[in-house]
Amino acid sequence: MTAQEIVEEYTGRWSIATTFEDRHASVGLESTRGRWERPVRRAAPCLLGLYSVVALLYGLLPSADQAQGVVEGVGKATVTFSDAITAVRRWLGTRWVFPRAGHAETFAKLPEAFQQFLLAGLAPAA
Repeated sequence: MTAQEIVEEYTGRWSIATTFEDRHASVGLESTRGRWERPVRRAAPCLLGLYSVVALLYGLLPSADQAQGVVEGVGKATVTFSDAITAVRRWLGTRWVFPRAGHAETFAKLPEAFQQFLLAGLAPAA
């Protein structure tokens, strides 16, 4: 290969490498417990799929629901994956899990402060 071809090949992979590096940092992609190739090959696509689904659902949430999961912090400029998954979990709990289980009316009867307390305890990422 010529020097130009090597540089082009390397820079073409850069976006893929940074995507995986971002996933390592935010989803814990490197923390698979498998010591063999098969478990690792199963876990990586599942984690990237989870990240994609959460990002898609977060993007579809109304602005008010998106703000529910955001944790303010010094020097924090953008919404993190943890914020996004918390907002999605809160939305799923109030709009899908409780209603589907037949507990929407029961949950709605709880005082607002207690509802927020429950969601604050159940929704954040571990």
